[in-house]
Formats: sequence, C-alpha cells, structure tokens
Amino acid sequence: MKRLLVLALMVLGGCSAFHRPADTAPAPLAKAAPVAQLLADGVPIERIPFRAGVSSATVEKMASRAQCSGGMGAGLVTEPGPVEVYRMQCGDGKVYMARCELRQCKRM
Repeated sequence: MKRLLVLALMVLGGCSAFHRPADTAPAPLAKAAPVAQLLADGVPIERIPFRAGVSSATVEKMASRAQCSGGMGAGLVTEPGPVEVYRMQCGDGKVYMARCELRQCKRM
C-alpha cells in the first residue's frame, strides 16, 4: 500500500513539470491584411489572400460537379465560424461561390 501511495505522489508531482508558465505562452497569429490595388480605370479593389477552411474540400467537389475546376481551390472569404462563405476561381474565368452553415454547403 505504501508503494502505491509513493508511486501516486511521484506521478502527480511529475505532472507539474509539464505545465508551461503563463509568460511563455505563444503569441497569437496575426491576420493577413487585405491588399488594396487599383484597376486600370482607377477603381480600388480588395484582394483577399487565399485561406483554406474546414469545408474547402466539400466546396471543391461541388464545383467540380458544376464543371468548375482549376485555380488554387475553394478559399474562405469570411471569418471561420458556424457560417462561412467560400469562393473558387474556375479555369474558364467564372467564379463558384458557396455558403456553408455548420458544414452543410449550398451554392450561392
């Protein structure tokens, strides 16, 4: 019985060695800022960097069934959350967009 108590104390005491102090927590990732560019006629447009989301593969499959393929794939346009909007650039220049609510996606 004494051995079991000593073993339990050693195991529980060793767990504190694995805790990270609060001052060494990793810094949060910075968001990629949208880049503003100008069209030829001077109208400002906003370019959003490509971000994959949890439903990117689903939207890419939906797009391929609609004869849309090519590009980088389906990128997340909105912030991650319960409702997300994805955009995919097709090879023929068209754009395929889908709205996913709790991973249930529908074409927009």
